[in-house]
Amino acid sequence: MNKLIAEFIGTLTLVLFGCGAAVLGGEHVGQLGIALAFGFAIVAMAYGIGPVSGCHVNPAVSLGAFIAGRMNAKDMVSYWVAQVLGALAGALILMIIAGGADAGLGQNGWGPGYLGEYGLGQALVFEIVMTALFVIVILGSTGAGSSPGFAGLAIGITLAVIHIVGIQVTGVSVNPARSIGPAVFVGGQALAQLWLFIIAPAIGAVIGGLLFRLNVIKP
Repeated sequence: MNKLIAEFIGTLTLVLFGCGAAVLGGEHVGQLGIALAFGFAIVAMAYGIGPVSGCHVNPAVSLGAFIAGRMNAKDMVSYWVAQVLGALAGALILMIIAGGADAGLGQNGWGPGYLGEYGLGQALVFEIVMTALFVIVILGSTGAGSSPGFAGLAIGITLAVIHIVGIQVTGVSVNPARSIGPAVFVGGQALAQLWLFIIAPAIGAVIGGLLFRLNVIKP
């Protein structure tokens, strides 16, 4: 239960800080500031709850850990539930602070009217590739022979760089829970496009996890 509470709090924090930077401070801090907010949130949670749950705060990370043989199916599903609930709670708090969901809650998307107006194919490729790379960094920096004390920094910096590269493409998900939370409250197109931000990160996570499972990348 301690692990699930930690995952709930960690995912809540990621959504509140990252999406909150976009919604409440985006005009002032810009794309770089939003990217750093997501990255710093992960760094903070890695050291805050990492010793408790491993700080997955992302269903794709839990899936990657399962595929790599570092987690069993029961724990993975339990983590998924805690992560999604945490994301919903974070999005709800942000919606209350922002005064409603009309202006958006940092939801992900693609196509006409959304940020850089990139297409479906571009969004799909971006989310798959970036999730795979993110999972590889996480599994590599927390595996045998790594320097666990620096894992939080490596993971947070990676997430920040992914956002710097891709905010204009999809708003950056690489995390189904992070996408589900805002989409549920915003509804409309955000909810209609949510499928991509579940399927693409899952594919990327499987790719990243298999590279370790098959010893293509040896820890």
